[in-house]
Amino acid sequence: MIDLIDVSKSYGPGLPAVNHANLHVDKGEFVFIVGNSGSGKSTLLRCLNMLETPSTGEINYHGTDITSKNVNVPEYRSKVGMVFQNFNLFPHYTVMKNIIDAPIHVDKVSRTEAVARAEKLLAQLGLSDKADAYPYQLSGGQQQRVSIARALALQPRILFFDEPTSALDPISTLKIEDLMGELKKNYTVVIVTHNMQQATRIADYTAFFLVGEVVEYAPTTDLFSHPREKKTEDYIT
Repeated sequence: MIDLIDVSKSYGPGLPAVNHANLHVDKGEFVFIVGNSGSGKSTLLRCLNMLETPSTGEINYHGTDITSKNVNVPEYRSKVGMVFQNFNLFPHYTVMKNIIDAPIHVDKVSRTEAVARAEKLLAQLGLSDKADAYPYQLSGGQQQRVSIARALALQPRILFFDEPTSALDPISTLKIEDLMGELKKNYTVVIVTHNMQQATRIADYTAFFLVGEVVEYAPTTDLFSHPREKKTEDYIT
């Protein structure tokens, strides 16, 4: 579904944030990208979403290089959902308006359809009673669930998560993990995190990222039980 081929991203002379990264994600897979803070994981994810343009390399989505000048990037972005670690909800919008805004203005669906989507998602996420609340009235875990609902409202084919539980308490983290487990049934998911334990609980495949490079990419069980690279072994032990 997605192939990164020799992708690099630099912001100037010196060490690149992403350095010749290669990654393959098949439809329906749940992939974690793990590594220390500052290793370039989030930059890689932003390249996948084309919030950042790679300096070199290709990102192929179903065989089409989305970094090409001929590609309609907004159209590509309509097929992917992005969930950020700091929620990124509009503070002056209610929960309902946060969710329906993009379907109305990006997907061009009617308000009636957008509200129907939002109500269904809020029910699934246990937030039906929060439709008229504002973000400041919600806990961190509730805000993150609203962020996920907002991403799902656009009916994406892929979901990207950037440290989705790093700002949450342990109970809220477990609830989000349970939700992500449900998402595995219907979506291709790529998650950036420094939480190795979370990867072992959820991920099909895990990539270890260090100083801008994909050091090792393997089935999660294999990577954590029998790492091939010394750098991976040092990180997980």
